[in-house]
Amino acid sequence: MTEVVFANEMDEEMTLNMGPHHPSTHGVLRFIVKTDGEIIRKATPDVGYLHRSLEKIAERTTYQGFMPFTDRIDYVAAMFPNQAWAMACEKLMGIEVPPRAEYLRVISCELNRIISHLIALGCTAMDVGAITPFPWALREREWCNDLIEELCGARITYNYHRIGGVSFDMPKGWPAKVLKWLDTFEPSMDEFNRLITYNEIYVQRLANVAVINGEEARDFGLVGPNLRASGVAWDLRKEDGYSVYPKFDFNMSVGRGEVGTVGDCWDRFWVRIDECLESAKIVRQALDQIDEYPEDEILATLPRKIKPKGEAYVRVESARGDMGIYLLGRGQAEPYRAHIRTGSFTSMGIIEAKSPGLFVADLVALIASIDVVAPEIDR
Repeated sequence: MTEVVFANEMDEEMTLNMGPHHPSTHGVLRFIVKTDGEIIRKATPDVGYLHRSLEKIAERTTYQGFMPFTDRIDYVAAMFPNQAWAMACEKLMGIEVPPRAEYLRVISCELNRIISHLIALGCTAMDVGAITPFPWALREREWCNDLIEELCGARITYNYHRIGGVSFDMPKGWPAKVLKWLDTFEPSMDEFNRLITYNEIYVQRLANVAVINGEEARDFGLVGPNLRASGVAWDLRKEDGYSVYPKFDFNMSVGRGEVGTVGDCWDRFWVRIDECLESAKIVRQALDQIDEYPEDEILATLPRKIKPKGEAYVRVESARGDMGIYLLGRGQAEPYRAHIRTGSFTSMGIIEAKSPGLFVADLVALIASIDVVAPEIDR
């Protein structure tokens, strides 16, 4: 009798494309995934599908004229590239920003941080199969967007900050509306936690998955919530103390391994929830302190001709972490060199290192928990 031997199909490695239009890739991203069945052997990011030459555009337009383009660096949290570009220009030109404008920058940025994190939280839940939390997060985001629209006239691409300050002061009655919304938003986060954060199935999907320890996070250049979720206490708002952040009392959100291991997907989710509440604290304090400064002082007096010489580098703590802008001026109306450093680009490198051994479904959770935004990766 002849023995029939069947080939083991699981011994064959498959190469799959995730993206560039997969719904769980948070933009136009592509991952080349090598799998053994459901187990990933390697996932390699293939970036560049959204490259728009923003840095070269910056070198072909004026310092003031590039401000609307900065909205496209991170369209989910556009206030931060607005602020970073303005601060880089101000450092290069030696311009001092009026205190009231600094407060307005902080208020707008912290509201935008909440907006960005709500999208990240809702998308993470939806990517792993929980649909209901997304509209809950979107509801709060839309109310906050209404407030931002009253402040600057836009809901996504704000173009609010200016070299030397901001474009508009707060509308009459606007602070009261913000405080009223915060009074409802903070309790709503407790509801959100009951709905999904501590949901048993959700915890099992994220806890102990794709753990990134502190040393790995530093070695791969992770920044912002992803770095702090790995147990590394580093926040530019405290460490660098730029703008008027030293005047505020707020805590740094750091991963603690509450339901799993420090640095897992759940910690990266929880850190963003906690940061929303800390941002609410900062906004409350800023609105309380801003009345000390005259309403008409929101923009510094700029030189008639803006043709600086020298170089400058500034960093801000954006929703996705350390965002830096380098400028080199050679006495022309446009920068000779502009370079933008973003948190999403640096975080992509660790996906290939952490993907071996994960299930394909866990790769989706890893990408969502890192909260990458495609324009920040490609620029």
